[in-house]
Amino acid sequence: MKSLEAACKLSLRKEHRTVCGTEIKGMAFIDFNGVIKQYGEDSAAIRALDEASFQIEEGELAVILGASGAGKTTALNILGGMDTATSGSVMVNGRDITKLSERELIKYRRLEIGFVFQFYNLVPNLTALENVELASQICPNSLDCASVLKKVGLGGRMANFPAQLSGGEQQRVAIARALAKNPKLLLCDEPTGALDYNTGKQILQLLQDTCRRDGITVVIITHNSAIAPMADRIIRFKSGKVTSTEVNENPTPISEIEW
Repeated sequence: MKSLEAACKLSLRKEHRTVCGTEIKGMAFIDFNGVIKQYGEDSAAIRALDEASFQIEEGELAVILGASGAGKTTALNILGGMDTATSGSVMVNGRDITKLSERELIKYRRLEIGFVFQFYNLVPNLTALENVELASQICPNSLDCASVLKKVGLGGRMANFPAQLSGGEQQRVAIARALAKNPKLLLCDEPTGALDYNTGKQILQLLQDTCRRDGITVVIITHNSAIAPMADRIIRFKSGKVTSTEVNENPTPISEIEW
């Protein structure tokens, strides 16, 4: 029932975000508007982001593409409240997070954002279940950790330590840890970068299924353009700028994606 409800809500959002082929602005869950991130000043100034703008609708799976140094990780860090913009606005669910205090940003990261990193960042002397419980303990509306691990296919591996798990299993623990917080937004930084081809496809399938089943907005940054067709929205970065945004009405199943 929950899966059907999430799918219906996503379908309705897709119907309402375009009129005569033109995308409607102002209703997006994420509105990244004219963001500049600058290091240094005057002649020594370097812009990691140069008036970057994009939108993402609630419940979408978005892929942000770009080469190393294009600005995509900086954008993700600002979106997740781990970095601050020099100027511009970042609206998330109707709130401009660039205007939040440090205390408010901590609360934002804790309660609303799930993070999935390339190298898992698991605590080595804690079991899979204990790693997931770390995140759930700081969130009042967290999900049952054992249930989340079962959902990502690790029901039989809860008592194992990270060293006893494969790379794909460790990434599943990291995803479960993020999902246990019951976040509104899941941010994934090169989640398949440290994985082999087959395991990487399994993780992408898990992320796509999570988006569709639970209605969570998922943002994946990657340099691998081959996975772009899986997304509802494809955002391309180059030299700190957004060069294009494409709405994909018919995402490609992971099983059909090759690289």
